[in-house]
Amino acid sequence: MLTGKKILVGITGSIAAYKTILLVRLLIKANAEVKVIMTPAAKEFVSQLTLATLSRNKVLIEFTQDEEWANHVMLGRWADIFVIAPLTCNTLAKMATGLCDNLLLSVYLSATCPTMVALAMDEDMWLHNTTKENLKKISLAGNKILPVGKGDLASGLHGEGRIAEPEEIFKEIQTILGGYKQLQGKRALVTAGPTHEAIDPVRFIGNSSSGKMGIAIAENLQRQGALVTLVLGPTYIPSPIKDTVHVISSDQMYAACLDSIGLYDIIVMAAAVADYKSSIISEHKIKKSNDDILDMKFVRTKDILKAVGNSKKPTQIVVGFALETCNEKENALNKLKDKNLNLIVLNSLNDAAVGFGKETNKITIFDNKGNEYLFDEKSKNEVANDIVSTIIEYQNA
Repeated sequence: MLTGKKILVGITGSIAAYKTILLVRLLIKANAEVKVIMTPAAKEFVSQLTLATLSRNKVLIEFTQDEEWANHVMLGRWADIFVIAPLTCNTLAKMATGLCDNLLLSVYLSATCPTMVALAMDEDMWLHNTTKENLKKISLAGNKILPVGKGDLASGLHGEGRIAEPEEIFKEIQTILGGYKQLQGKRALVTAGPTHEAIDPVRFIGNSSSGKMGIAIAENLQRQGALVTLVLGPTYIPSPIKDTVHVISSDQMYAACLDSIGLYDIIVMAAAVADYKSSIISEHKIKKSNDDILDMKFVRTKDILKAVGNSKKPTQIVVGFALETCNEKENALNKLKDKNLNLIVLNSLNDAAVGFGKETNKITIFDNKGNEYLFDEKSKNEVANDIVSTIIEYQNA
């Protein structure tokens, strides 16, 4: 319940604004105190009267209404959380650049409470590089960004850009405001990203893993109350986890994991660790020769997942990943048993949604009790939530 919590809801000009009516209703039913701010454009999509009736407070749009000043500074200090849903591409750009041409933006720039946004836009706008840059800016500024959904859009197209459902937004508000966290007091270790195995001082063997999946899992574990350590290979994505150990090679990742493996209750090995490394690392850059073929010898890297599985205690939960191209289920189940895991997450490269660097994923999870969990294609944040929910279900079984 949200009894006594003060929630400020911001609405921008999107057809998805009708869903915010349902969100306000959920918040009021949970005994929260709700105030609503709308941009002038939002008036075209949703009724002030409806929102005022549901929230039991006057809806604010302009700096002055009925000869009264809407004190944007005090609004931002009054709230325990400011939720902007829907957030349009236009208002996102203004937030990212500090523009302040309406009441909602004035409250955002002066708010001292956490801000959470639920975006809504067409897929082409969502995937545009400018939108990605703006999202990165507001994320680095500390704003919580809810993942968008995939489905039918107002344009008539089918794709990413749908606002999160009201129930999902409501659940996230509960989590942020100190609601029940199912992993409170648990410690979790997550690995993410690739490893780079040096050949010479300037070259390496690696892969295209971005680390997005592992980072999203770490964030979801933290959101559920776990104290998270993230061991992160070389990636361009900044880590949102305070306790992050940056590594480059598989040997460094092995040491970072195994040195303190007994401290953790949950271990999620999502990194794409290289299977082989050069047997000899040249002291100097290897120069091009007249030979058409360069012979090199490679040796296997340490099997971090197997080492963790073999050393785990009965109380620890270890989760592995299997990226397969054929005999997917059979290979995943063999890996689950061979590595002594509790859970394994199967990705099939035969699914178009799966692959390094992609924004979506489609998974199947198997556990060592014989259970199989099938999931639809979703954004990586949503997939991370499914993985963490399955871990919690396994833990509580």
